[in-house]
Amino acid sequence: MDFGPIFQKYEELLRLADDTFEKVKSRYPDKVRCETRCADCCHALFDLSLVEALYINHHFNRRFQALEREKIIDRANKADRQTYKIKRRAYREVSEGKDEAEVIAQVGAERVRCPLLNEEDLCDLYDHRPITCRFYGIPTQIGGEGHSCGKSGFVPGEPYPTVKLEVIHQQLLALSREIADLLQSRYKRLSEMLVPVSMALLTQYDEEYLGARPAADKEEEGGAGEKTSGTGGGR
Repeated sequence: MDFGPIFQKYEELLRLADDTFEKVKSRYPDKVRCETRCADCCHALFDLSLVEALYINHHFNRRFQALEREKIIDRANKADRQTYKIKRRAYREVSEGKDEAEVIAQVGAERVRCPLLNEEDLCDLYDHRPITCRFYGIPTQIGGEGHSCGKSGFVPGEPYPTVKLEVIHQQLLALSREIADLLQSRYKRLSEMLVPVSMALLTQYDEEYLGARPAADKEEEGGAGEKTSGTGGGR
């Protein structure tokens, strides 16, 4: 499965995110307070789209082997258990009638250490980190609500350049659809899949998992298409 061309489009989004961050930082140097080993954002709870999960998984498998890999896998298992418990509790509370917005806010306040964060509080896959990590530290907006890092100097209610995350999410969804179409996946909602970083590291994204149609089926369909076209041309 060659996702290279789609990954290149995703990397264009990553570069755009980095450029946006740097522009805001240069304009408000006293407000953006990100620095090496400030790992506040590395404890945030968020999910990855399909294209992000495959991208992270690809580079993780390429870079890490043996003991180093096992250490990260152990951290991923721990983080995944924590995340599962948080989401299960949230689902139960909403099912029991608790206000959904309140539950979402509660989940957003949870802290789970990212499995890619090493003992020195540095990211083991920094160059390929998710797009959410790249926006952390500057003002963002989702669902009409503004957000900023609690350690930043941005003042609530003041006007600042703000990243509309819904726009970014739509672009990620479009790239995820490209992957599902490329695979001709039997899972109709594959492109809508969302998983935490821990699961992206732990999962073996092979053709069976992704529901890819066997090559023989694709060739058979292609052959049938050619015959139909030939018959039509003879009319």
